[in-house]
Amino acid sequence: MSEHRASVQWRHSGGAFDYESFSRDHTWTFPNGKAIEASAAPAFRGDDSRIDPEEGFVAAVSSCHMLTFLAIAAKKRLVVATYDDDAVGYLEKNDDGKLAVTRVELRPRVRFSGETTPTAEALAKLHDLAHRDCFIANSVRTDIRVVAEGEAIR
Repeated sequence: MSEHRASVQWRHSGGAFDYESFSRDHTWTFPNGKAIEASAAPAFRGDDSRIDPEEGFVAAVSSCHMLTFLAIAAKKRLVVATYDDDAVGYLEKNDDGKLAVTRVELRPRVRFSGETTPTAEALAKLHDLAHRDCFIANSVRTDIRVVAEGEAIR
């Protein structure tokens, strides 16, 4: 249905090229020209001032869930005033003993305005629908859990 592109560029910065010393710094560039300075996670000799792939993955999962949630809410004529999420991804060994982001916990806080505010049960259903329809969640094996507040906030 559609294609989504990103270019990743890395260049050797000179000197020795061995595990301990090669630079993990690289750039993600998108078709609109936006560039993100990236690196490995600090635990893997990366630069903590840059985004690492695991953080980018967690952000993509959270962003996709949010955008899907907002679309569903809009179609149900619910007015979302704010949506905040403090998502956490866990890098750990998977069932095959390989390091993987095995789970992502989403912690959305949603505030509604307008005439209708969903009940806690309706809010949970909205998050369930968003999870089931999220493109990223449908693309990965990672266990994605929504740990939302128990009530809609007005």
